[in-house]
Amino acid sequence: MAESRVNYAERIGSDLHLELSGPGSKRAALIGALREAVRSGRLAPGTRLPPYRSLAADLGVARNTVADAYAELVAEGWLTARQGSGTHVAERARPLHTAVPPKAPAQPPRARAPRLGRAAGHDLRQGTPDASSFPRSAWLASYRRALHQAPNEVFGPGDPAGRPELRAALAVYLARARGVRTEPNRIVICSGFAHALRLLFESGSGSGSGGGGDGPILRGPLAVEAYGLPFHRELLAAEGVRTVPLSLDEHGARVDRLARERAVLLTPAHQFPTGGPLHAERRAAVVDWARARGAVVLEDDYDGEFRYDRKPVGALQSLDPERVILIGSVSKSLSPAVRLGWMVLPERYVGGVLAAKGEREAWASVLDQLALADLIVSGAYDRHVRRMRQRYRGRRDRLVAALAERAPHIEVSGVAAGLHAVLRLPPGTERSAVQAAVRQGVALDGLAEFRHPDTDMPAHDGLVVGYATPSEHAYAAALEALCGALPPGRTQAT
Repeated sequence: MAESRVNYAERIGSDLHLELSGPGSKRAALIGALREAVRSGRLAPGTRLPPYRSLAADLGVARNTVADAYAELVAEGWLTARQGSGTHVAERARPLHTAVPPKAPAQPPRARAPRLGRAAGHDLRQGTPDASSFPRSAWLASYRRALHQAPNEVFGPGDPAGRPELRAALAVYLARARGVRTEPNRIVICSGFAHALRLLFESGSGSGSGGGGDGPILRGPLAVEAYGLPFHRELLAAEGVRTVPLSLDEHGARVDRLARERAVLLTPAHQFPTGGPLHAERRAAVVDWARARGAVVLEDDYDGEFRYDRKPVGALQSLDPERVILIGSVSKSLSPAVRLGWMVLPERYVGGVLAAKGEREAWASVLDQLALADLIVSGAYDRHVRRMRQRYRGRRDRLVAALAERAPHIEVSGVAAGLHAVLRLPPGTERSAVQAAVRQGVALDGLAEFRHPDTDMPAHDGLVVGYATPSEHAYAAALEALCGALPPGRTQAT
């Protein structure tokens, strides 16, 4: 059994974020990218690299290109390779990470109202993964190992920053898979993105400079994308934070329109819900703006793991770890039922966030944290993400194919990554399409639901279709019902 698990892991591989750029061959670019990842510490000593075939498929290069690059770096001493055990980053001196002392406790975040269940016959709303694909066996194995190996102090008062095992595992994983530059003592565990927003903006949670105090850690006005989750805007409004919408185009948010805001909230890996990454020039521009203004960028990395093309989009945080707060969770990669997320913070905000967490009732389950740490370190998390990436890509392809056959007049966008697509509709048809979907037993959202009420950006009719939620056996019927709800094209109507 153990041998079969090893073989499966070798076949699936681990995620590794690399950007191949510069003059010369792909082999030279790959060698340079790997060397820099090791030199900078983003790939920690002992990290196992993906197999040749896996990395070659991810980067769109020949298998021999990866093999030659690995061999060159082994000869230079950057990597080690041994028959049967794969290729690893060579062991070398590593910096010691010192823990950040917790601050005095403050009031716990306000409780959130429970989310209503989804009772439609075909659920094509965005936001949740396929619940039937939760890795039960792997999670159970990690939970058992974590519980068996947990020191006694785990069952006593803990650290508001989160378990060191999970913070260490996330530091390595995020560096390898998302290009993040951080250390464990700059990671604070939370229960998800909404919890993170509350910690940063809730009145009485800290101070504007990141220390203890009566004011929020961050203050408005906060620039946000013109299309985004209304729940986040409502949460911020409840804390007295004014949000200023930034219009969008084919290159993402118009960050050139940022002015005197104190912070900006972006989804740079895959704009939610319209799709597409933030253009490279705009990524650099928003960091320049934050530096010049003394402001901060909030990066919602909500589905950064699920990309389906060969254009890696790393975390914006890597451009300036002191000006970007990266927030992520397992709500899309595993399940929203696993209430675990993380904040990768500039050093000056760590103390304030720890003080804001306050009472232990607001902390995430310690045992779940240990289980997730084991899932990551064992490689099971990588295997699950890669398996689901392949499955969701197949779901996306089936959606696109069904629309091409049944509704070729409907334009589909935002399909390069994520768990949903946007169906562009003829002007004036969105509302009737949503109503027709209800009659077909399909639950989905109109694009207008996500539009900021104060934006002057022209409105577009559309449907936001989540293709991850239905189980595999129900997906074909869901697509059939969806196509039956779409407005007809002109030729069909005449």
